[in-house]
Amino acid sequence: MAETSGMAELERLEKAREVLLRALERKAEDPVVLDVREVSSFADTFVVLTGRSDRQVCAIADAVEAGLRSAGERALGVEGYREGRWVLLDFTDLIVHVFQREVREHYDLERLWSDAPRIDLGIAVDTETTGTSP
Repeated sequence: MAETSGMAELERLEKAREVLLRALERKAEDPVVLDVREVSSFADTFVVLTGRSDRQVCAIADAVEAGLRSAGERALGVEGYREGRWVLLDFTDLIVHVFQREVREHYDLERLWSDAPRIDLGIAVDTETTGTSP
């Protein structure tokens, strides 16, 4: 059983890694990955990202969705795409939030889910091109 749960953990982290890599290709800023298994009944992982405009938010969401689709994952739902201020991609166990900065600051999901530990996926974020603070 431990081997099965270890494989599930690896798959969960690989899925989050794919999301993060695809988002960073589109210059997503301030990426945060949260382990919400202990504080949420509807998901295991949240990925929170920022885009600078409605077009960039949608481009990030498109890249994430395409990346997971190529890995055999389909979004259960997508919300907010038309407006491009906050796009939510629901992959059942993984929820991706792509915000414009002011919307992210307003909803402050990191504070709301502050009991959820952050996950370090070991992916370097280029602060020169993304504007992300170290």
